[in-house]
Amino acid sequence: MLKAYLDKLKATSTLRNSVFKALFLLPILVTLIVFFSQDNDEYSQVGSASYAGEYEDPQCVGDTLDGESGTINGESTLEGIKYNVRTPSNYNAAIAHPLLVVLSPAGSNRAKTEKTTALTQKATNAGFIVSYADHPDLSPTSTIELGTIPGLIAKQWCIDKKRIFITGHSDGGTAAMALAFMAGTNHIPKAIAPSAAGIDYQDLRDHKCPDPIPVMIMHSVNDRLFPKYGQQTSGWWAACNQCEPIPEKMANGCMAYSGCAKGVKTWYCEGDKPHAQWPGMNDTLLDFLLSVGS
Repeated sequence: MLKAYLDKLKATSTLRNSVFKALFLLPILVTLIVFFSQDNDEYSQVGSASYAGEYEDPQCVGDTLDGESGTINGESTLEGIKYNVRTPSNYNAAIAHPLLVVLSPAGSNRAKTEKTTALTQKATNAGFIVSYADHPDLSPTSTIELGTIPGLIAKQWCIDKKRIFITGHSDGGTAAMALAFMAGTNHIPKAIAPSAAGIDYQDLRDHKCPDPIPVMIMHSVNDRLFPKYGQQTSGWWAACNQCEPIPEKMANGCMAYSGCAKGVKTWYCEGDKPHAQWPGMNDTLLDFLLSVGS
């Protein structure tokens, strides 16, 4: 009977030790999963660009730029905002590429944003270099820091500084829009395409208009968090761009304002997804950006 009791006590002790070990190791396991998921290449398949036409003339001195081709993870701003870079698989360091910076919504990061937007392969096929940035606590200071990313990328990769484009969803869309109207950063983007941005007319009306800039506003009719914000902001940008006040529907489903200063395009593209979802207008988005500066 004593032996049975001791065997039971031993078994209980072994179980307790196993539970303690599991509880100790669980945080470490979770940390490792999170760490490796930050730079998961599963959704980072890059395409092959067609270097023809406007891209056929060298525009950079290739041996002065040391950026690698393909998928590059874990780049960082001076203040520690992480971002990843994606180039065409056949990246040519002597040819200037349009750059698309994608800013993350609150609660997301560069890896999740790459997955949810699914932009990498199509954009790199079209000749873009694409960067995905983490979401910082949003403030004027952190927005300015996000605005340093294009310049940092241009120090390593061959970038056409006349074709720097910024998009992003929710907080990322807010930051993309802010970069285009804030006095210290409005020279950086040559076009913006914010999605589900948390800015309305009341937020914008006291801001000074920047110089005319191509703008593609993406916003859902079913956005319950920021209802009708896209309609309001597209109207503000149309006024800043000195467009006619009434937009017309295009074949791609977007509304376009006509007569804008310097011929800049000003579009409002309305989707039907809930706020949390990327609108999935990637073909329209890339067509819009490719038309800028071409």
